[in-house]
Amino acid sequence: MMVAVFGFFTISCSDDDNDGETLAPLTGKWKINQVGTTVAGVETLISAPQNQAGCEKDFMQLKSDNTVEEGNYDSTIDPCALFTDLGIYSRSNNNLTKVIDGVTTTQDIVNHTLSELKLKDANGNIEVYIK
Repeated sequence: MMVAVFGFFTISCSDDDNDGETLAPLTGKWKINQVGTTVAGVETLISAPQNQAGCEKDFMQLKSDNTVEEGNYDSTIDPCALFTDLGIYSRSNNNLTKVIDGVTTTQDIVNHTLSELKLKDANGNIEVYIK
């Protein structure tokens, strides 16, 4: 009887701090696919212009130790040269905050599945990443 009562309280008592969050892992290498804006409630997305033709897509790699690596492929000097910036990130409910080179950015996690991560900042700028 005691085990049943303890089991009931264990199951019924939960931490509600993560309401609305998805179970899909945030960690991994996310490649930028689309960018856009929201103007007067209308969302407009285009293919990410920062991706160099013939190169891998620019990326954001979120690691399990809360470090982030942002990769940018640029063919200005050498074909598909990779430039990276390192920093840290944290997640609080449905916000992703990154600190890279002393600059802090916070974005809302609009959509997060196993294969897509959609972020939007306070100005309505949107980034859509894919795995």
